[in-house]
Amino acid sequence: MSDSSKSAMAEDISSSAKYYALFILTIVYAFNFVDRQILVILQPLIKADLDLSDTQLGLLSGIAFAFLYTVLGIPIARLADRSNRRNIIAIALTVWSGMTVVCGYAQNFFQLLLARMGVGIGEAGGSPPAHSMISDMFTAQKRATALAVYSAGLYLGVVIGFSLGGFFGETFGWRTTFLLVGAPGILLAVILMLTVKEPKRTEAQTTEDAPSFGDTMKRLKQLKSFPFFALGCAMSAFVSYGTSNFMPSYMVRYHDVPLTEIGYLLAATGGGGGIIGTFLGGYLTDRVGKHDPRWYLWLPGITAVAAIPLAIYVFNTDNTPMMLTVYFFVAVLGTLYLAPSIAIAHRLVDTRMRAMTSAILFFILNMIGLGGGPFIVGMLSDMISSMSGSDGLRAALTIGACVAFIKGYLFWMAGRKLPDDIALTESLIRAKES
Repeated sequence: MSDSSKSAMAEDISSSAKYYALFILTIVYAFNFVDRQILVILQPLIKADLDLSDTQLGLLSGIAFAFLYTVLGIPIARLADRSNRRNIIAIALTVWSGMTVVCGYAQNFFQLLLARMGVGIGEAGGSPPAHSMISDMFTAQKRATALAVYSAGLYLGVVIGFSLGGFFGETFGWRTTFLLVGAPGILLAVILMLTVKEPKRTEAQTTEDAPSFGDTMKRLKQLKSFPFFALGCAMSAFVSYGTSNFMPSYMVRYHDVPLTEIGYLLAATGGGGGIIGTFLGGYLTDRVGKHDPRWYLWLPGITAVAAIPLAIYVFNTDNTPMMLTVYFFVAVLGTLYLAPSIAIAHRLVDTRMRAMTSAILFFILNMIGLGGGPFIVGMLSDMISSMSGSDGLRAALTIGACVAFIKGYLFWMAGRKLPDDIALTESLIRAKES
């Protein structure tokens, strides 16, 4: 099917319906990150109550969540390429919200570990179906911007989670906080089911002939750029999760900031900067990449490297106001990558492969980034502390920030190889139509 035909089908959806659907899906994604990241702001309270190490905290906020989240994302994406995506998201939202409530009842590290794995199981059904819906509702010329709006829900969730988590944590305790943030997601699932319609797919295929996981992998293996920008996304997530997940602990230990203030401050800096950066990533690349698509990948690589000296300053200064100010710009520069990466990935595959492609991209991103980032930074902190006799979190965060050099190189290489992939995709489309 030609790009013009796909664009026409996407535009058949009423403007109000598709923007309302985008709004609801973005709110769902925000809930996704409220429930995922609420543990981060509650770390100091949980650490003291359950007597946990930094390595254990890294496990809880990283691999415990990431493993099942990434593994199950692939079969759920396969289901989303064949069936009703809205229903999958609603069920997933109900599951992860319920398991967030269960986290509040954990009495030890192992129980909290299992509950966090349950949250990961639910959240596996969130993003791939949503990416597919959005790509069907918006044309290629508007897709990165629409995906940027949706992806900004990630940092809206960070804003809400940090703001409410800090206040609720000090007011009601960490256990009650899990209950308070988890329960509203079940109501949102009902709203999603009742008010958002499943969009028509932009390719006339039946559910029976949807490409398999093997078909999608075969297609992705043909793409020279995909391994580079997929690993670039993973390195970005490694830096982001590895450093931001320890920001509350860093601010308590080195800047003596109360938990309630930490919540509001990180909501404004990390969360606010993330929202701006994620939106700008889609908006700017839709414009600078209009005539040269390589900039969809080069721009995120350049900004990643530009953020490194700023991040080093953030983790090594004792000036709290300057630390927070610079951290805002680190968050902006470090979050421009996600929307353009998804948009390029969807541009290079058949429409029925989009949910699966997102799942594979997120598998790589989250298994390495979310799974490895917090765990390795936490482990480094404990190792440096044991060797030096003093707290090692500051040094561990500095090392974690420097991983962005690898991200910059990977996005640069991906951009160099992208024109060949676009030419290959266009030739496959022409062969299919002939």
